[in-house]
Amino acid sequence: MKNIINILCLVMVAALFSCEDYLVTPAQSTAESSVIFSSYDLAKGAIDGIKEPFSQTNAHRSRFVPYYGFNTDIEFLYKSTEGEFDNDGSLALYCATPENGRMNNSNDTWAMMYQAIERANQAIEGLKTYGDIENDADMARLYGEALTLRAICYGDLLKGWGDVIERFEPITAETVYKAKGSRDVVYKQLISDLEEAQNYLDWPNASEAYSTVETANLAFVKAYRARLCMVAAGYSQYPDGVRLSNDADLSVEKMYPIALAECKAVMAQEGISVNLEDEFETVFRKNCEDNISAGGESFWEIPWANTRGRYVSSFGVKHNSADQYTGTGRGGSAGPNPHLFYDYDVKDKRRDVSIVPYYWDNADPGTGIAKQKLSSIDKLYFGKLRYEWMIRQTSSSDDGVNKQYLRYAEVILMAAELENELNGPTAAAPYLKKIRQRAFDQADWAEKVDAYVDALTTKEAMFNAIVDEHAFEFCGEMVRKQALIRWNLLGDKMDEAKAKMYELQTRTGRYADVPETVYYSIAEDGESLEMYGLNRGELDDKSNEYESNTVWVDVEDLSNDRIESLYVNDPDTKQFWPIWEKFISASNNTLVNDYGY
Repeated sequence: MKNIINILCLVMVAALFSCEDYLVTPAQSTAESSVIFSSYDLAKGAIDGIKEPFSQTNAHRSRFVPYYGFNTDIEFLYKSTEGEFDNDGSLALYCATPENGRMNNSNDTWAMMYQAIERANQAIEGLKTYGDIENDADMARLYGEALTLRAICYGDLLKGWGDVIERFEPITAETVYKAKGSRDVVYKQLISDLEEAQNYLDWPNASEAYSTVETANLAFVKAYRARLCMVAAGYSQYPDGVRLSNDADLSVEKMYPIALAECKAVMAQEGISVNLEDEFETVFRKNCEDNISAGGESFWEIPWANTRGRYVSSFGVKHNSADQYTGTGRGGSAGPNPHLFYDYDVKDKRRDVSIVPYYWDNADPGTGIAKQKLSSIDKLYFGKLRYEWMIRQTSSSDDGVNKQYLRYAEVILMAAELENELNGPTAAAPYLKKIRQRAFDQADWAEKVDAYVDALTTKEAMFNAIVDEHAFEFCGEMVRKQALIRWNLLGDKMDEAKAKMYELQTRTGRYADVPETVYYSIAEDGESLEMYGLNRGELDDKSNEYESNTVWVDVEDLSNDRIESLYVNDPDTKQFWPIWEKFISASNNTLVNDYGY
């Protein structure tokens, strides 16, 4: 059963984020700390208390997870086309304002992550002082988890806002108001913290304490440290423009060998503590089935109770109404840009898991049964999250399915990228082949895996292939935006996506063999669609074999407005959100916005 975080975590002192004093946190007395952090059960409650802010309405639960990561070259928030540019849409369109109605709240992600950081700071200090972490393995594990959770919180703050406030000790009266610090300093602290955390954590399933993906483990810490090293060494927007860090300690020459060593250490545990699932679909079925057993592909997940978290509710295949699979009509708030469906190789098994060209129509009033209905070219859906894969039915907007934060496939692709940069394409090839072997049937490996990868004989060709593979592997998982930023490809790839969609709109250029018409019928099971005309080259007239047909690709559906709505401002000038006005006003003139906000 999933671990339910106690919302009223009594062993922690809550950080109270009001409009006026969002960083005024009551000091925890020495007596309280000595009691809490010398008792394992109380200390464990304190660590669980660090996770609780992720579940707050305006934090990760229904704000950061649904909105960070959009829009990209492959992913599109549908509210971007519905006129909600001051709120939901503006967060994805690179035109958010400090007054944003969704985020300008005293319990938004910015506030909640600092609340979690304060709890982590108190736990880290308390465990070091009272936990006997050098002699007590259980308390040491809690200490390692506290360091990891703080790094996760800061990693998301850096991802969303760039330079942020540095807080690595509990707040005092003297430190309530602080200006933004340097992201470079924060990255170095996090990379150091995650190195330290490894001394106190073990591999998945090393003991009962590491039996689920809701608890930090050594595989996750190493993988996450590798990711942060690559992000820190990559490009991002600074007040003076998009560039690499000026800090020599964060250079590719320093960071990439560390990241590669971490990836290789994780990969050495394959078949022991970590595994790449045999089938791509299994990764996401397990997620929807609340399978939180450690030792598979998922390394760590945001642990939501069954009544919290809007992951399927936001990104699942759309259901118009309550039906045989769900007690509520939800899903479909975002989807892939349509060109991506045709960028996949038709034999790539990831495509039909990742992209769904249908939704579930209104259920029949008498039977409660819904049928799949063909969508439109401009409104495809992510398929990795499906109510029909859940083993429990929810009637709430909160589905409780955990957010997979990092999985083993990312480690393998990071290793490919790192090897290519440090040692060339020949060193990278085995890792890229490993990812593609799962994507294709073994009968196709000679062509789709070996010949494809072996032809990548230059670093540039291998890098470009890795960038493409990243899209095919992680569509809809909200990791693309940060990767594009660190590659300095955000704006370029989004403009390329526009160009591709204009070609698809007219079925010219790269999409000249895309069919205009799709033929479809309801299958024998009475609910699923059978279709012809979705794949490139399916151009035959099948009107006598299917019940219905429709024009699938035309200018009316994939309109110029839809294509141009991918962004408002140049994404490379708005890589980060503004700090919301509520926190600027409450900062005693210590916080300011950059990037033209």
